[in-house]
Amino acid sequence: MKIFFSKSSSSSSLLIILLIVFVSGLVLQIQAAGTKLETMTCYKKGPCFLKKIKCPKECPLTSPNDPQAKICSVNCNSPKCEAQCRKRKPNCNGPGSACLDPRFIGGDGIVFYFHGKKNEHFSLVSDKNLQINARFIGLRPQGRNRDYTWIQALGILFDSNTFSLEATPAATWDDQEDHLKFSYNGQELVVPKGHLSSWTCQETRLKVERSSSKNSVTVTIPEVAEISVNVVPVTKEDDRIHNYQIPSDDCFAHLEVQFRFYGLSSNVEGVLGRTYQPDFQNPAKPGVAMPVVGGEDKYRTTSLFSADCSACVFSPEEVEPEQKESSSVMEYGMLDCRGRATGGNGIVCRK
Repeated sequence: MKIFFSKSSSSSSLLIILLIVFVSGLVLQIQAAGTKLETMTCYKKGPCFLKKIKCPKECPLTSPNDPQAKICSVNCNSPKCEAQCRKRKPNCNGPGSACLDPRFIGGDGIVFYFHGKKNEHFSLVSDKNLQINARFIGLRPQGRNRDYTWIQALGILFDSNTFSLEATPAATWDDQEDHLKFSYNGQELVVPKGHLSSWTCQETRLKVERSSSKNSVTVTIPEVAEISVNVVPVTKEDDRIHNYQIPSDDCFAHLEVQFRFYGLSSNVEGVLGRTYQPDFQNPAKPGVAMPVVGGEDKYRTTSLFSADCSACVFSPEEVEPEQKESSSVMEYGMLDCRGRATGGNGIVCRK
């Protein structure tokens, strides 16, 4: 049996669809209007000390229940003293990011690659009161003169504490499985699955919060750093494009990360950290599609929690209490220095 629709019935259907879209939009506007704007106070000495900063209506909350919603964020070291909206997960095209094999974007906005070596550790950031190391995994197909590498784990030292997070190995990728593992001061740490599930250390206020039900978290060390982390595999498409020759028994689960720092010193070091030095001259060549920088010998550490690289400056015992409260020399936000029409290659952004 054939069913025919008249022009009038088609017009009615279109009118109903438009009405549904209008009502849905109106409901969302009402919900947004009914959400109270969260207010944050900066307690760290600096440009925004004790100022109360209200979140914008576009992102009224610091921890919205909607996993897709942007969060409200404030950098208390910024002279602007205003809140900004940003995504929960790492922005691999934003400053402070380290993704892929590994592709970094420095604090100066310049894209560069640092390959390191598989099964070794390198210092990403080394400052008086903060050390962030990365464990690299990888493989070297026959005929290659270097390893293909990815960041598998982060080891963080701050004051006298240690924290680690790592992507757990997997033969094949399963989105329904959680591939994150944590430790704090040598003890395994369990953060229950579920959006906004979190763990907080009452003593140091270090917080680990899931930004999705699994495989994504935000790590916050108050007034020191905030780290957005996502676990991903090497996809078949990436393998095909780059000819990694990924074996069938390992999907090379690795981390995508983006760092936001509060008050790094002018002497900060590390593969990524040095790009936050006020007068740093990045050796990456502007305009090159894949600008590779060296420094393996300079930034290699003996373990995930070691600060023994030749350029490392981590020495928390030398940091006076008042220095911890006000040690910033420049603003370290996650500003988009690339402009709208570029992919970030060779763009310089001086702050």
